[in-house]
Amino acid sequence: MTDFDHARKTMVDNQLRTANVTDRRVLAAMGEVPRERFVPGARRALAYIDEAQPLSPTRKLGAPAPFAKLVQLAAVSHTDRVLDLGCGTGYSAAVLARLAAHVVAVETDPALAAAARKTLAELEVGNVGVVEGALETAGGADGPYDVIVIEGALEEVPDALLAQLKPEGRLAALIAAPGRPAVAHLFVRSGEGIAAKAEFDAVLPPLAPRRDDRFVF
Repeated sequence: MTDFDHARKTMVDNQLRTANVTDRRVLAAMGEVPRERFVPGARRALAYIDEAQPLSPTRKLGAPAPFAKLVQLAAVSHTDRVLDLGCGTGYSAAVLARLAAHVVAVETDPALAAAARKTLAELEVGNVGVVEGALETAGGADGPYDVIVIEGALEEVPDALLAQLKPEGRLAALIAAPGRPAVAHLFVRSGEGIAAKAEFDAVLPPLAPRRDDRFVF
């Protein structure tokens, strides 16, 4: 077992399981994906600590446990088509790819999108397509989706994203109202519209910079 293998197992046992992540598929996926490959080289030794990792001057990879809980909340099936918004360097897409049939990963930063494509290709993750563009609209041409996972906190979910859900589709996101803790929400489309339920407090980096007190997509 390499040092990274040991760190990955420790992450699963000491961070995920203790945070009530119980879904065996999620635990297995995060125990297999080499998180160190998705962070800058100088920080690889820190890839598995319980902290967000900087990917660029404005973007971070969220800590493992909040991400795992959000994915668990989305209840991804092996037949699902998933939209992964704000994929950064591709770690979230690599995890979701082990749970779903296909993942469309959207990233606004060209350098991060290029890094995601490169690393996913090196790891032979064949069921992910990385799309560069606006988080609110870039994945629209490939929808609708069974699941949408948003990789960061935002103030509200745009209607344009909810419209990309299939019937019974789920969207998992952290909603952070100004001055208040972020809360994970699950949005489910039914015949009567969209139902939203607050689930648990969590911390993930903001999805995008603020402008005029709103997130930019």
